[in-house]
Amino acid sequence: MTRPRFALIDTLRGSAIVWMTVYHFCFDLNQAGGLAARLGWVSQNFYSDPFWTLQRTLIVSLFLFCAGLSQAVAVQQGQSGQQFFKRWAQVAACALLVSIASYAMYPKSFIYFGVLHGIAVMLLIVRFTVGWGRWLWLAGALVFATHFIAAKAINAWAMAELFNQPWLNWLGLITKKPVTEDYVPLVPWLGVMWWGVAAGQWLLAQRPHWLAVPTPRGLALLNWLGRWSLSWYMLHQPVLIGLLMGVGWWLKR
Repeated sequence: MTRPRFALIDTLRGSAIVWMTVYHFCFDLNQAGGLAARLGWVSQNFYSDPFWTLQRTLIVSLFLFCAGLSQAVAVQQGQSGQQFFKRWAQVAACALLVSIASYAMYPKSFIYFGVLHGIAVMLLIVRFTVGWGRWLWLAGALVFATHFIAAKAINAWAMAELFNQPWLNWLGLITKKPVTEDYVPLVPWLGVMWWGVAAGQWLLAQRPHWLAVPTPRGLALLNWLGRWSLSWYMLHQPVLIGLLMGVGWWLKR
């Protein structure tokens, strides 16, 4: 049986999709070298310029918050374990594909724990903690607090090198950011998803009509994108890169 969807969540997720696509187009154009120069694009530093790093933080936050909202709704609607793990397997498989593709393009900085990897692990944690209810607000706050105190505490314990290793840095208890094209560790990002779950549970209990607000006709595309977010996520980069390669070829004729 098809369960009803909430337009607000799909529209928010669709907004994140559009924002991410624009961000990645700018990133890909920046990587295009000669093409970027021909188009008058001034080289940007996506790894340290606050203009770009803040956007990335907000985009990832919106994705994870929406994932938390969706989990609250799924549990409230009686999603079975089989249904959950079917969807989880799709996310995990896509995360593996991202690692393989990024290794082919950026072997020295491939993505081994990016947004999809993080979501896959966080979904498992959320599934087993969704019953915490209002305590999820506190749990999320503790994760954020851990993010700010971890570096100093780990240095004090002389354990920095251990937690900076690739087999442990997915936890986020690091003193040095790893060299990778995308990095979404549990700390602090699990806090965002936990807050999304907590917000979803509150809305379902206190303001369910907010979630059910119809999407305005002018935003229908955002709603549609939100329904197909994983497919769009997997396809948009090959399309963008192919488009830029095509433009580059055309300009060289």
